[in-house]
Amino acid sequence: MSLFSNDQKPLAEQLRPQTLAEVVGQEHVLGAEGALGRSLPSGRLSSLIFWGPAGCGKTTIARLLANHVELEFCQVQAVFSGVAELKKIFEAARKNREAGRGTLLFVDEIHRFNRAQQDAFLPVVEDGTIVLVGATTENPSFELNAALLSRCQVLILKRLEDEALEALLERAEKYLGREFRFEEGVRQQLFAMADGDGRYFLNRLQALSEAFMGDKALSSKDLEEVFRKRPQTYDKDRDGHYNLISALHKSLRSSDTDAALYWLARMLAGGEDPHFILRRLVRFASEDIGLADPQALIQALAAWEAYD
Repeated sequence: MSLFSNDQKPLAEQLRPQTLAEVVGQEHVLGAEGALGRSLPSGRLSSLIFWGPAGCGKTTIARLLANHVELEFCQVQAVFSGVAELKKIFEAARKNREAGRGTLLFVDEIHRFNRAQQDAFLPVVEDGTIVLVGATTENPSFELNAALLSRCQVLILKRLEDEALEALLERAEKYLGREFRFEEGVRQQLFAMADGDGRYFLNRLQALSEAFMGDKALSSKDLEEVFRKRPQTYDKDRDGHYNLISALHKSLRSSDTDAALYWLARMLAGGEDPHFILRRLVRFASEDIGLADPQALIQALAAWEAYD
């Protein structure tokens, strides 16, 4: 199959799942024992908030849910939409309901609506005019109104693990009509570069396929030529900030030196203020280590002084 068929859509779009069974990596939500897996057989769907990283399938699952329960699908981007546009959508949804059709409104990056804008959803969610499915990469407990959260079920979607990426790789090979061959260890390097983002992974596979058309076993150098260097996602005042400092703490508590250095490097590369890390290390030396090693606090303070 030509790589440029289907109106030159990216591979991730061409391979977008057509059924919920084709979605990979989210079995904890869609499986038989998952929150949606248990409720979907009834044919009813409540309003939802999907919380997860980029490329984990939030938009795809929302589309497939609308098809599964036979609701009209409507999508808006919070960064481009305002209350005026939402009112038009709500009015159309009311007309749909009068005609016996339901509406699923998918709001991408819903946390970008301010508190007043979020309040606009309350009456239409409350009376069933729409089924709201919001997607966010930020912690909804901090970013969304409590009143809106009380009317929605929050489902956490995970980064795609290696098993899920392997399934996507097989799917891409079948679609492209070729098998990717890798030198030893390069397959795992490819998965690590994707960092759990299925969309990024598939689109980089497309780039690899275009760059290396033969049966050549791909090397680390080949990956670097196509992938270059993917910037690590890090928000200094949002979830990335707290997740990485938490990971550093847990690595220190388990005496995992390599992991601690990795998370430290991730924060520094992301532009974190070194004084924030130094303060945390001093607290850790005092509160977590304490009298188990009195030298820990002295060393942490010395590191801070040396940095200054």
